[in-house]
Amino acid sequence: MRVTIDALTVEVAGARLVREVSLTAGSGRVVGLVGPNGSGKSTVLRCLYRALRPASGTILLDDEELSGLTPREGARRVAALPQETSGEFDFTVAELVAMGRIPHRGTGGRTTADDEGICAAALERVHASHLAERSFGGLSGGEKQRVLIARALAQQPRVLVLDEPTNHLDIAQQLEVLALVRDSGLTVLAALHDLNLAACHCDELYVIAGGAIVASGPPERVLTAELLAEVFGVAAHPVRHPVTGAVQLLFDRLPAGPPGPRGPAGTG
Repeated sequence: MRVTIDALTVEVAGARLVREVSLTAGSGRVVGLVGPNGSGKSTVLRCLYRALRPASGTILLDDEELSGLTPREGARRVAALPQETSGEFDFTVAELVAMGRIPHRGTGGRTTADDEGICAAALERVHASHLAERSFGGLSGGEKQRVLIARALAQQPRVLVLDEPTNHLDIAQQLEVLALVRDSGLTVLAALHDLNLAACHCDELYVIAGGAIVASGPPERVLTAELLAEVFGVAAHPVRHPVTGAVQLLFDRLPAGPPGPRGPAGTG
């Protein structure tokens, strides 16, 4: 499913958090949103999973306007792992993953044998079947993220939205979670803090600063030393990964004198 965001502007309590943001995520592509803290990444994503309503602009899923869908219809197309997801649900893993089936249940709301099969397959896909009867709150950070991805897969969406999915994970867990996302086959939009992870796992990047898109394209074209100095306020030295060939970055402080990163506009 193709996602098209056109001229999105978001205002909260009189403050403009993002302005005229436009981006496209092709079907099955992994698109990363990167930018300094407070640049507006999370704000854009919250509009996509309908936690925020934009002041203006449109979001299209293929050729269908998101705002015209009912909450149930929207949830059948878009699943999200928000940054603020609580880690202390008082549910077993199996119960939590089953929540992904809510948009597909009939009027009785009962879990069917088909639902149970879909949930079991989702847990197996993220290598978490053995966790089914565990309490979600007792899992490690990496296990929790795998289970939340399983819940999203059980939802059977066409689009997956991730807001900083690798926060608080060790490097092995970060790589595992992003590999699972990459292999999902879904259209993915993800806000990522780590530029090297974004470069390795995303097909395209959109750089947001001050609530606006300032650069977009493949990682190797976007992550230039000049842009990183201007937007992030760091000296960057692009190199190539010896195995994958993906661009990777070595960082240093800028010499005294040049201006720092562009000022924040919103959250995320």
